[in-house]
Formats: sequence, structure tokens, C-alpha cells
Amino acid sequence: MAKGKFRQGLSSLAQNWSMTQKSYPFLWAESLGFFVLGALVAAIPVWLLLNPASAVIVGIPVGLLAATYWFSRRAMAAAYGSIEGQPGAAAAVIQSIRGNKWPMTPAVAVNKSQDMISRVVGRPGVILISEGPASRVTSMLANERKKTARWVPDIPIYEIQVGLEADQVTLKKLQKTLTKLPRNLRGGEVTQVRRRLDALGNAANALPIPKGPMPTSARATRRPR
Repeated sequence: MAKGKFRQGLSSLAQNWSMTQKSYPFLWAESLGFFVLGALVAAIPVWLLLNPASAVIVGIPVGLLAATYWFSRRAMAAAYGSIEGQPGAAAAVIQSIRGNKWPMTPAVAVNKSQDMISRVVGRPGVILISEGPASRVTSMLANERKKTARWVPDIPIYEIQVGLEADQVTLKKLQKTLTKLPRNLRGGEVTQVRRRLDALGNAANALPIPKGPMPTSARATRRPR
């Protein structure tokens, strides 16, 4: 059992390394550099104060930690880059957030160009997240905002445009943007709002879903109502 999990972990690590190295060809050199730097920073003071053996014992784990940290950062950036611009990428990032703090209804509005709006209900209130150029999604957000406000008129509504334009939020900054929003609702209130919007979400399911790839893994303009 333990061996199976260990092999699975190694296989997952190898896949992540291979995927990340495609985006960062010198990943091995970067990780090695962080290992050496981390090990030296930790080992030198121990060497001077104690002895070489203790320095090695302390330096190697710290070096491995530094290299792992850098690799994880590069792997996350590569994952975001691999799905950037694909339909449903923002929804995939939100669904990958641990803890399920951001329950989401994807693609509550979709146009012929495969631009879409997903709706998140959380402690801040209702967050409408668009994917697509600002020239096309701005009016979609306004329409969805009016529709949502009819069902929850007293709840704050925020808008976040995900994309690569100047006033939009990139995928890698989406989670951070969500966590910066103020907490306006209690847990019970969040549940009530979600239930009130269920009918609206179910009606949106009749909209055509884009035929492009919908990513399943990864990790603005904000105007509170």
C-alpha cells in the first residue's frame, strides 16, 4: 500500500517536472541553484558555530526545501500558462482551490465567441467572473448583474474580468483577487443566497456550452454593487 502511494507520488512528480520543463528548459539549473543557495545559507552558520557534520545535516534539508519551493512556483506558472485563454480556464482555477470556499456555477452566460461568465457565491457576496475580451464581456457582465440583482437585491455583487488585457486579472492572480474581497456575509447567509440563485443557475444550463477544451486542473476589474 505504502509502496503504491510512493510510486504514484514519484510518477506525479515526474509528470509535473516534464510539463514544467517544457515551459522552463533550464528548470534543472534553477532548482540546483536554489538547492545550493539554501544549503549554504543554512550550513555556513552551523559550520562556524558547531562542526561540518552538523552543517551537512542541516544544509541538505534546507536546500531541498528551497529547490522544492522554486519548482512548485514554476510548476504552478506552467500550469496556468498551459490553459491561459482556453474556454473555462478561470472556472478550472476556482474549482481547484482547496477547501471549496468558492462554490461556483460555471458558464451562466455564454456567447457565440465562447466568452463566458461564471458565478461564484461566497463570503463577499456574488462574484461574476468573465472570460474574454473586455469589448465583448463588459455588456455580458452588465446584463448578468441586472439579472442577479433581481434575485438578491440586497447582496453585494462584484465583477472580475479574467484575461490578458490591461484592466483584467490573469489566471495566476485570480485566487489572490478573490481573497482580497471584503467579507460581507456569514456562512448561513451564503447558503441562503446560493439557494435563491439555484433557479437562475438552472435556467442558465440551457445555454450552449463552448465546444473547446474545458480544463480540469490548474490555480480586474472589480466593482462592488
